[in-house]
Amino acid sequence: MARLCPAAPLLLLGTLLGTGTPLTPGSPLPPGPLLLLGSLLLPARPALAGGPVPALLWSTARSQWNPEPALHEGHIVSAQELAVLLQPVFIPSPRNLVLFLQETLSIDDFTYYSESYGNKNPFQNVQEILQSSPSSLVLPAVDSKATRQLLSFLQESGDWNLTNMTNLDVSHLEVNTSKPNLLVVQLQPLVSGLSEISTLEAMAENDKIIGRLTMDLEERGIHFSAIYTAVRPSRISRRTETTWNLRRQLLATEEDSSSYPPVNVTIGNNTCILFYAGNFSLKANSSVFIDLTNATFVVQNVDISSSVCSNVNTTLSLKYTKPVNGINSLEIRFIMTNKFYEGSARYWSTLDSVEIKQDEGKIATFNVSVISAPAEYSFHCQLVGTSTLYPARLIPSNSEASNWDVFISSFQLQGFNVENGQFSYASDCTGFFSPGIWMGLVTSAILLWILAYGVHMIMQLTANSRFDDPKGPALSVPQTE
Repeated sequence: MARLCPAAPLLLLGTLLGTGTPLTPGSPLPPGPLLLLGSLLLPARPALAGGPVPALLWSTARSQWNPEPALHEGHIVSAQELAVLLQPVFIPSPRNLVLFLQETLSIDDFTYYSESYGNKNPFQNVQEILQSSPSSLVLPAVDSKATRQLLSFLQESGDWNLTNMTNLDVSHLEVNTSKPNLLVVQLQPLVSGLSEISTLEAMAENDKIIGRLTMDLEERGIHFSAIYTAVRPSRISRRTETTWNLRRQLLATEEDSSSYPPVNVTIGNNTCILFYAGNFSLKANSSVFIDLTNATFVVQNVDISSSVCSNVNTTLSLKYTKPVNGINSLEIRFIMTNKFYEGSARYWSTLDSVEIKQDEGKIATFNVSVISAPAEYSFHCQLVGTSTLYPARLIPSNSEASNWDVFISSFQLQGFNVENGQFSYASDCTGFFSPGIWMGLVTSAILLWILAYGVHMIMQLTANSRFDDPKGPALSVPQTE
């Protein structure tokens, strides 16, 4: 059975991914990895930027470990602690290691998608492998900075025969067991947010790939260790800060160290545009999936120099170079205006249109619905995109736009009156009276009507004016009474 290890620094581990002696907090690392820990372990304190990701480890070799009580729940395994846990990988010789690397994954995905769809468990193979493996370990929370550098760390930590599996076809895989082998399997990205069903299918497909490769290696009699983790979490929480200032009191947000900062366009010393999204993805021709979240917010490999700021018209321009194979350049423009409306006697900022330009070709234009806010506020919406199910929609206005699907989650945008480089109070796309509130109000009204009717009927009951005397003659009541 896989053991849950929420805190790793004081674990007394046996061999996790190979054979060897038990590990203790003071046990030395092999000379090779010890010289290469510098890039992986700095800084030594836990770094939370980007949020934690889970890491699942298993091996065909038997090992034993006796984890001590956790320091506290919710502990995030740092890069240093992860290096100690990976120590058994470098002990056996020859050794084989398989790294299943996914773009996004969070520990909540295992429970959410497994419980939400009944018998359709997208992690069936992974669960069976963890239960049947001679040794396995589950780390619910590992610093994503450590997992992002994990491949580089493993490559530099030994003389591996590196094999990158991009076509995910295990039938033609050749493994020379006389040398150390490092198999890197880049799992397909999850189309998170476009549809929960499509995300579920992507997870299930990755699970099948893990199951096929594991079974193939076991049938060949190859002893190996495996790691299943991700580059960044699929679910990132953002801290909402409440202040007494009217512009900050409800949805004003401040990015903390566990999340990434918004894109900001600054001219001189003044920030004029702020843009944030929990997930920023496109789909071209219903086949090419483009996840721009990492390039836009995490590594910020995006050109915003063409953005335009003014008191009336503002344009946020996001340019990407080779975001995916087959696309050399991609530009996305958010065009906003600031107008005075006599009906409300105030200025309103409105996102009028969104444009997508690929490889200097024709421009796909989308009209925008329901994305507006008072000029001194920001706009926030949980889901923005081309789907008819989203509260804020991007409506194709030309033939080129029909070739694109857009998904943006946790969308927040402010193009005017940005103060102190932070989002102002956010006007949300969800109205105050949501369907749930209306259902509660209608149900309460029906119940109150039933109660009032029942009280009214009870009040109409009257008692008899005369009663029988058991010792006297029977009471005769004329029918006229």
